[in-house]
Amino acid sequence: MRSINKTYIRKVLKTGVLFASVFLCVSGCTDKKNAEKDMIAEYETSVYDASLYEGALFSESLCVASEDVLREDCKVDEGLHAAALFDLEKKDVLYSTRIHEHLAPASTTKILTAYVALNYGNLDDKVIVSEKALDLEEGSSVCNLKVGDTLTLKDLLYGLMLRSGNDSAVAIAEHIGGSIDAFVDMMNEEAWKLGATNSHFMNPHGLHHEEHYTTAYDLYLMFNQCLKNETFVEIINTPSYQADIMQADGSVRSDTWKTSNAYLSEDVPMPEHVTVVGGKTGTTDQAGRCLILYNQNDSKKPFISIVMGAPDKTVLYQDMTALMASIPQ
Repeated sequence: MRSINKTYIRKVLKTGVLFASVFLCVSGCTDKKNAEKDMIAEYETSVYDASLYEGALFSESLCVASEDVLREDCKVDEGLHAAALFDLEKKDVLYSTRIHEHLAPASTTKILTAYVALNYGNLDDKVIVSEKALDLEEGSSVCNLKVGDTLTLKDLLYGLMLRSGNDSAVAIAEHIGGSIDAFVDMMNEEAWKLGATNSHFMNPHGLHHEEHYTTAYDLYLMFNQCLKNETFVEIINTPSYQADIMQADGSVRSDTWKTSNAYLSEDVPMPEHVTVVGGKTGTTDQAGRCLILYNQNDSKKPFISIVMGAPDKTVLYQDMTALMASIPQ
């Protein structure tokens, strides 16, 4: 959230005073000073005060931390790019390290892609896969879509969040934005609206680009907003999804996409007294291993945990488990 520029506000108020003076001279009002005072008071009440307290109102429902918050009972790898644990009910940062540093987000980018798609699309929309959706760098995570495939937007969102399909990300971007560039503009605009002003996105999937970055805190802001959408929570809580895809020749094939979240796939056990509802993984050479999760304790109280930049999958899940093990009951 941008801080309030009080110099600018003073200039606006002076402009209001000037406008009041000109208006009063033209109208020939005899009680100029009193009228000026009334007009300025009304202007301050309706504009100045509203702007002054906008920041407080915005952050009122959020966890806020400007510095690292460390705990003796939470030991994570010192080489991580960033890590955090947020108590959503108490609006408290329970743990944080380097959460405001610019980092490569890898496929955690797709959280924002899903957010824009859910805001501007219809789940039943029919989407035809273009050649551009398959024009991805070698080694990309994909849903194995083919040119001419027809899927619903809902199908693509499952492919995006579970299988982490870069082809799904591009198909969504072209459908919602009309082009990848236009969709990316929408991503940046929506991120700014959510207060994620330390982020900048260049694509809908998270493949590395020097000007494509976010912070652990911005990820929290975007993910936290997504959790207010029931469809999003349903998607990230799904271990596997079967999509029936109409191919270009009219025939139908079925593909099953399994989650990349090792807690939901049961490849990694959840810590005691914590339930992993769902989340998003991300991996590139530059970003390392990343994971953001929505968790609940035994009392169903909600938490968000983030690990960014783990050197491998083992460290990623060890550190994430350590974070979640410190969740209060």
